[in-house]
Amino acid sequence: MAAANLSQFPIDLKKYKKLVLDPIRPQLTADQKAALQHNIQLLRDAIVLFTATGAARGVSGHTGGAYDTVPEVCLLLSLFEGSEKYLPIIFDEAGHRVATQYLLAALEGAIPPEHLLHYREANSKLPGHPELGLTPGVKFSSGRLGHMWPLVNGVALANRDKVLFCLGSDGSQQEGNDAEAARLAVAQNLNVKLLIDDNDVTIAGHPSKYLTGYDLARTLEGHGLKVYVTQGEDIDALWSSLAAAVTHDGPAAVICKRVMAPGVPDIEGSTHGHDVIPVKSAIKYFEARGYAPNVAGDILLNIKPAAVPYLYIGSTKEVGANRVVFGEAVNLVLDKLSKEEAARKVMVIDSDLEGSTGLKVFVPGGIMERSNFSAAAGFGFDANKFGVFSTFSAFLEMIVSEVTMARLNNCNMADNTCHFGVNNFFADNGLSDVHSWLYFPADALQMVAIVQRVFFDRGIRFVFSTRSKVPYILKEDGKSRYFEGDYKFVPGKDETIVEGKAGYVVSFGEMLYRSWDAVLRCRQEGLDVGLINKPTLNVVDEQTIRKIGSSPFVLVVESFNQKTGLGSKFGTWLLERQLTPKYGYMGTTKEGCGGLSEQIPFQNLDPQCEFSVLQSLTTC
Repeated sequence: MAAANLSQFPIDLKKYKKLVLDPIRPQLTADQKAALQHNIQLLRDAIVLFTATGAARGVSGHTGGAYDTVPEVCLLLSLFEGSEKYLPIIFDEAGHRVATQYLLAALEGAIPPEHLLHYREANSKLPGHPELGLTPGVKFSSGRLGHMWPLVNGVALANRDKVLFCLGSDGSQQEGNDAEAARLAVAQNLNVKLLIDDNDVTIAGHPSKYLTGYDLARTLEGHGLKVYVTQGEDIDALWSSLAAAVTHDGPAAVICKRVMAPGVPDIEGSTHGHDVIPVKSAIKYFEARGYAPNVAGDILLNIKPAAVPYLYIGSTKEVGANRVVFGEAVNLVLDKLSKEEAARKVMVIDSDLEGSTGLKVFVPGGIMERSNFSAAAGFGFDANKFGVFSTFSAFLEMIVSEVTMARLNNCNMADNTCHFGVNNFFADNGLSDVHSWLYFPADALQMVAIVQRVFFDRGIRFVFSTRSKVPYILKEDGKSRYFEGDYKFVPGKDETIVEGKAGYVVSFGEMLYRSWDAVLRCRQEGLDVGLINKPTLNVVDEQTIRKIGSSPFVLVVESFNQKTGLGSKFGTWLLERQLTPKYGYMGTTKEGCGGLSEQIPFQNLDPQCEFSVLQSLTTC
C-alpha cells in the first residue's frame, strides 16, 4: 500500500457524546436533540470514510445501508446507557450493513479506530459480513437477508425479561423467513422491536416499482405486529415512534421512511447507494462537510488494490467474468428464436441481483429466492417451456428443498421423498475450519444415549431419524439389547457390532438392523463378515477405519443418495490413508415408490440384496 497514512483515524470518535434516553419521555429536550444530531453526523462521517477505503482497494464495501441507520443506532445506544432491561446487542438482518458493527466495536474499544481504515482488506478481520468470533467486538453473524429475525426470536425466548432490537430493511422483509418470524413473534408475544430502514432501494431497483403491492406496514400489521411509520431523518419523530414501540407490550416495528444515503453526493436515493461509495464521491462528501481537503484524500487516494504477483502458466493474462458471460450465453440462445417464441418458451426470474449474474432481461422477483426458484421451475413444468433462475451459488443452501420439488415435478430447469431424506450430508457444508456434527441413531435406545450426550455440546449438531419405526438392535447372542445397560455413546467413535476376518459392512441409522440381518446370515453360511455402526456420520474414527481398511473388503450400506452420502466419502477416506481393500457402497439410486418398507427393496437395499453383494465380495 503506497504511503497511505493508516496510523490514525482522522475522525475523532472520542467526540461521541454518551446520552441517556428513557422511553417514558417521548419528547426530546433541546440538549438531547443537539447531542443526537452531533452523534449522528459524527458516525455517518466515519462510515463514509472507512467504507470508501473498500472502494479504493477495489473490494466493494456497502456504504448506504449502514449510513442510513445511524439515527436508529444512536437512539438504541442511548437506551442501553439508561437501563439493563434491554439486551445490549443491535442485531441486524442486513449483513452488508457490517460497517455499523465495526463502528460499534471501535466505539466500545474492542478495536482501535484506525483499524477501521483496513476495512475489507485481506487478513484484517473486517470482512464484508459480520462474523462472530472473527472480529473483536462483533456480537453475532449475519449475511443472508431474512435469517436474523428468526434467530432474534429465539434469543428473545431465552431472555423473556429483556427487550431486543433488530435492524431490518425493506429488502430483508421480502424474504419468507421474516413472515414466519413475524407469526412466531406475535404468537409468543415476544418483546422484539424491529427498526426497518424503508429506503425503497435494493440492488436491482426500487421495490415500489418492481414489487407493486408490497407494503411493509400493511404486511406487518397483517401478521399482528404493532407498527409505527415515521420519517427516519426526523429525529424527534423517530424517537417518539421508537419510544412508543419500546413501551408497547409485545412485538413492534418502527418503519423508517427515508431516501437511500440522504445527503451523500452521487448516491443519494439511487441503487448505487447499496454498494460502496466511490472514492471521488467520498472526497466530495467531506469537502461539502467542511473537512480539510487532505482528511479523506490523503488516505483514499493512496490506497491501491492489492496486486497478484504470481504469474500463471498455461493460461492467458486476459480474464473474463463467467457470471456475466452466463447471461450473454443465454442471450445467444434466445437470439436464435423470434422475440415472440423466446417470450413464450423461456422465462428468466431474478432475485434482486440483476447484472450481478449477467442477466439483463428478466422478471424482477425481489429478494425471494425460494419462491422465485419454484416459479422458474413451475414455468418449466410444461415440457416445452424453460425457466431460468438467477442467484448466487452461495444461496443454493436456501433452495435445497425447492430443488427437490422441481426435480420431482420433472421441471425444465435444472414417489414423494418429503420424509425420506437422501441428501442429509448437505448439512455438513461448512469449510474445514468449522465442524457440524451429524448423528444418526440406530434405534430408540441409541437415540436417547446420543441426545443425552450431545445436547449441551457447543456448535451445530444434527440428529437424524426416520418417520418409520425401527426395532432395537440386539447383540450377537440374540437376547440382550446392544444400546442399553452400560452402553455409553462417544461422539466420533464408530462401534463394532461384530468383528469379522472376511471384511466389514459399515452402516447406520435405520439401515443398521437390515445390515445386521444380512451379516448374521452370512456368518451362518460360514462367511466371517463384521459389522460397524457409524452413528457419527461425518467424522473419521482413525482406529476403526484402519482396522476395517486392512481387511479384505469394506461395504458401506445406507439409505442416503449414493451420489452424496457416506459411501461417496468413505472410499476417499480409505485412500487418503493408503488403505486399499475391495470397496463398494450401496445407497438410494432412483426415485422412490412408497414408504420405507417399499422403498428399501425397491432400491435393492434389503437384506437379501445385501447378502448377495456380500457373497460376491467374499468369493470373488
